[in-house]
Amino acid sequence: MKINKSIGCTVNECIHHAKEQSYCSLDHINVVKHHTTANSQESTDCGSFQASQ
Repeated sequence: MKINKSIGCTVNECIHHAKEQSYCSLDHINVVKHHTTANSQESTDCGSFQASQ
């Protein structure tokens, strides 16, 4: 698995998590918002998340 050290990640339940290290393996991620205006960290999520199986 390749590691993208430009994208840190601690969500090890994601299929794209680099397992041994706290990074993502994707080339890029999509950040999405839950409301019309994102005004807090809780208003956003990684839209590239996929649950590991």
